[in-house]
Formats: sequence, structure tokens, C-alpha cells
Amino acid sequence: MVVLHVKRGDESQFLLETTVQSPIEDVVSRTVMIHNGRLKVYRICSAMEMLAEHGISLPPEMHGLTDDQVEELKLKDEFSESCVPSGGVSDNKDPCGRRNGHRPTEKMQEVLQKTIAEAKGIISKELVKSNTCLTEQHICDAIDILRGAIMIAYPMNLPPYDPIREEFENREELKGTQDHKMVLDPSITQLWFAGKEMLCGKKLLDYVGKNEKSKVIVKIQRRGQGAPGREPLLSEEERKNLMMAEFHRREELKKLEAEDDSYLNSPWADNRQLQKSFQGLANISWKPH
Repeated sequence: MVVLHVKRGDESQFLLETTVQSPIEDVVSRTVMIHNGRLKVYRICSAMEMLAEHGISLPPEMHGLTDDQVEELKLKDEFSESCVPSGGVSDNKDPCGRRNGHRPTEKMQEVLQKTIAEAKGIISKELVKSNTCLTEQHICDAIDILRGAIMIAYPMNLPPYDPIREEFENREELKGTQDHKMVLDPSITQLWFAGKEMLCGKKLLDYVGKNEKSKVIVKIQRRGQGAPGREPLLSEEERKNLMMAEFHRREELKKLEAEDDSYLNSPWADNRQLQKSFQGLANISWKPH
């Protein structure tokens, strides 16, 4: 199986294992699915961190309103009494006014935070360094453990408008947000290898060869953005090592230049001394007596 080191820009994303016989459109589809899945997990984790800190989300019409404004408009959070976390609540007002300020107890907060850390570890970019490939199943596993933690902390589930529940039910609306800019559409997504676009209709072997044991870097981006930057000849680590070696070499040269080399003029340092002795040319002085 060939391993694709997927990058977006200069930043590593994940490793994808596939075969050189795979059509390019299938590789693009899988790459986009895993890429978008990772983004989804991170969005859920971010929302769960806010849930652990400030409680469930308020109804959209109450976002950003003060208590006086809510009372004046006669708005009511219908789910605040039914969507109560296990073990009770503690108050921590949301400065953004998007959550009700009734967070779970420390025990439930710990459950949520540990699960968030575990889910992030499943899809971490650090897996690239350990040569661990990412699959669609990893994305599903990460989402499943996050869903399980929510069911433990909130047995009565979250309000239907809570971002976490919308993500679990694939009802999230990202248009107009920064997150939407990161999501890719497989129909307008390209893969690039060695400065060349990998065209649909061809197979992976048309670009990377027939060796199934190879590992190559591919870059993913939207169509119309032009060719991505070429990979540097040296990695950052190799460049640092090269600069360090050059520094040490220069320091050694400075030390050698500073050393006293007058001994080189001594007779014993003459590498032709033995030859002169055999020829009777040693100890000859041209000075007048």
C-alpha cells in the first residue's frame, strides 16, 4: 500500500494509505472526507469545551441579550429545566451571552475534558510523525466517544439548537463562518504531486509509479488557486542540522588559524630530512665562515 502524506499549504494534515491502482477521483474523495471529518471533530471539541465551561446553548433568539432584555421581550429557555447535567450544576455566566451559564459539576467537566483530549489524540497531526495512517473509521471513533461523553453528562440530551447536537445530527450550518472556509468540496478540490495536478480519470500509478511501498507528499487545495508551493529540498530539521555542522566547522577553522604553527620551520618537521641525509645534503650552510 502506498502512503500519501497529505498537506494543505506547508502544514502536514494526515497520512492516508491507499493503492497505486486507485482512481484519482476516489483518492480525492477519501482525502476530502477525512479532512472534513477532522474539522468536524475539532468543532465538536471546541463546542464541548464551552459546554463544560458555561452550560448548554441558549435559543438563537436569546443570544447576546442581557437578562433585562430577555425579560422585556418575554423570552424563555424551554430546555433549561429539562437539559440538566448529571450531578447538578454550578453557575458560571457566559460573557458572550450564548450559553445559559449553568455548567456541569467538576466530575462531569472532567469526563468531558478527558474525552475531548482522547478524541483530539485520535485525529492529531502528530500521528504523521509516528507514521500512523488515518482512516474514515478513526473519524467515526472520535465522534462516537464524544457522543458517548455527552450522553453521560447530559442523559436528557442537549437542546435541538445546540451546536454539538447539530454536529452529531449533521445539521450544522457553517455558511458565513470562518469554519466554512476550511471545509472542502470534493467536486472542486485538487491534489497536487511534485508540482503537477493529479487529474481525474487517471490512476495514482500514473503519477507516483507502481511501487506500492512508496511514501509521497501530496497537497490538497481548492481548484483555481494555482499550483501550491514546491516542497523545500531540505526539511526544517535537516536545515538546522546542516547549519549547526557548518557553524562547528567554521569554529574549528578559527581555532586552527589561531594556533602557533612556527614548529613547521623546525628541521624535524621537514619531510625531506631523511632523503637529504642519504644524499649527504644535511647540515649544509651557505654562510661564509
